[in-house]
Order: sequence, then C-alpha cells, then structure tokens
Amino acid sequence: MLHIVGYTKEDTFLKKLTIDELQQEQMAWFWVDFDQPTPEEEKLLEQYFHFHPLAIEDCLMRLQRPKMDSYDDYYFFVTHRINKETLEPEEVNIFVSEQFVVTFHKQHVPEIEIVRHRLNHIPKKWDNTPYYITYQTIDKMVDSYFPLVYQIEDQLNHLEDEMTYHNSVKTMQYVFDFRSDLLHLRRIVLPMRDLLYRVLSSYRLPLKKSERAYFADIHDHLVKLTEMVESNRELTADMRDSYMAMNSNRMNGIMMILTIVSTIFIPLTFIAGIYGMNFVNMPELSGKYSYFVVLGVMIFIAVAMLGIFKLKGWFTLFKS
Repeated sequence: MLHIVGYTKEDTFLKKLTIDELQQEQMAWFWVDFDQPTPEEEKLLEQYFHFHPLAIEDCLMRLQRPKMDSYDDYYFFVTHRINKETLEPEEVNIFVSEQFVVTFHKQHVPEIEIVRHRLNHIPKKWDNTPYYITYQTIDKMVDSYFPLVYQIEDQLNHLEDEMTYHNSVKTMQYVFDFRSDLLHLRRIVLPMRDLLYRVLSSYRLPLKKSERAYFADIHDHLVKLTEMVESNRELTADMRDSYMAMNSNRMNGIMMILTIVSTIFIPLTFIAGIYGMNFVNMPELSGKYSYFVVLGVMIFIAVAMLGIFKLKGWFTLFKS
C-alpha cells in the first residue's frame, strides 16, 4: 500500500494523493510511504523514482546493516526498528532529497503512522523539508527502543532482589533468557548509533545547525541505550557469577558432609572388619558382653569424632 503526502508551496499538506498527482506545479515536495508494498508497487522504485539499483537491492533484500549512502541528488538510509514481540530487527529504508522523501518497509511500522498523523506540528526551528520526516521517523523508532530496555532492566532488578540460595536455578533460566534478549537489542542499538554518528560527522546533508542538533539528540539517546544495554548485560554476568558462587558453596557443603560421614565410618569400618574375620581363635568372641563392648566403643568413637569436628568449627562451614 502506498501512503502519499504532498507539501505545497503555500505551506499546506495534501494527504491521500495518488502517484500521478505528485508532479503538480504547486507541490514543493512529497512523501511516499511504501507500506508492505506489493511486487507491482516495488517496481515503482525503479520505474518512477529511478533509484540506484544497489539501493533498490538493499530495499528488497531481507536485512541490511544500518547505513547511509550518498547518491547524486539524494541520500539513502537503512534503519532498524524492533519487533516488540520477537525483539528481532525490522528494516526501514529511507530515500531523501530536497524534493522528496520515500520510506520503504515490508512490515507495518506504527512509528511512521505516528509521524504521518503529526505532520501539521513541525517545529519552527525546522524548515519545511523532507529531512524533518527523516528525523521524525528515526527518532520515533529509537524512542520505541526505550520501553523494551526499561522492561528488561526492571525485571532483572526484581530477579536480583528475589534471588536466593533455594530459587537460584529457576532465576538463572530467566537471566539467560534476558541475556539473550539484551544481545538482540545490542545488535540493533550499536549499528544505529554508528549510523547517527556518521550523519553528524558528515556535512553532506544540507542541514542547518539547529536541525543537526535534533539528530544529535537521537545520537545521545542511542548512546544512553547502549550504556543501559551494557549495564544490564554486566548485571546478568554478575548474577551468573553469584549463581556459580552459590553452587560452589553448595557443593562445598555437600562435600564437607560426605567427608565427615566418611571420616567417622573409617574407624568403625576398621573395627567391624577386624571382628568380621573368620578366624577360629578370637578370644573376644567368647566373652558374654563382647558384642556390647565393641558396639559401645564404636559409638564412643563416633561421638568423640563429632565432638572434635564441632570444636574445630567444621559444622559452621556449610550452614545455610
């Protein structure tokens, strides 16, 4: 579907135009939005706008890295928005010049719809040019990153507060899921930050200083997002280390218990082994109370060893 908006020389917007109405003399510039275009509509990129074949190829390919290319009389941007359900990137392509702006996306982009509904509220610091559409489109997409990052940050902080010795295994399942989500976000935010840095460092775009400040604001947002993503990734790493430390402490406690049990049973097994031998001449076996004496000695040894271990403080090493 094509959404076409024209801006006249009388400073008014004309909406719901057709492709044939774009060449009117009163038209200062126009915006054509290719929203989930059909194959026939895709052909307009070449047949009507005569864009460079490489730029058209980038539009039709599945996913390209965010970038800015400069052609003879227009600029081509590849940008990414985030699918809120899958956290996967979705490509939004922008062609912009003094006479037009063309946006191309194979999925529906709510951010572009918002921009289209707010066209009548262009700030005074902006000239009424297609570059404002470019700014608004990128800005709205970047703003949509924040709720996703804030949501993950809040959930991680909650998990960190609730993480205990007993529920650490279940908590780590969530932590690894969030770590994977943060990796998806990082792969989107960092290239977008590099794209905005290139926009700011390149003076090919015919932007006034006041207009360039708006793009600098988007770059600042992306820098903040990068720091938040990296900070949350560090938090997941700290939680992973805490989980491993708790597991190590748990294993140490188990090994301590098994060591104490084994140590106690070593002399008891030795005594039982001696009197379990089948020699004929064993004087102790003929005594009336020999069994009770040996059993008492074994109990005494076990109790004495437990007392020694307690005095040495072994039992405090694995208290939970």
